[in-house]
Amino acid sequence: MCNACGNPAVPGHWTEAGAASPGDRLRARYQRTALLNRLLRPYGLSVADGGAVPGYQLSTLSGAVTLVNDLGALWEEAERLIGRPVDPLDARYLNG
Repeated sequence: MCNACGNPAVPGHWTEAGAASPGDRLRARYQRTALLNRLLRPYGLSVADGGAVPGYQLSTLSGAVTLVNDLGALWEEAERLIGRPVDPLDARYLNG
């Protein structure tokens, strides 16, 4: 295990349900990242997932980057960064 980042991540996170192979898991991570970017763009945030390390890189328009371990931490950090709640189910942001 990497003492800097904790890689490899603990297998079996619920977001990887149904991914039969490493390739499927990686594709699912990239699809999830694309959706997260679509949801967070209206809040001035973006998400990156390099696929090599666990977690996400959450960025602001000013260039600040925060590393988060999972989706739960991502939503908490997004709300902290913008200073208000983030509603990923807000219909105004789902159609864009």
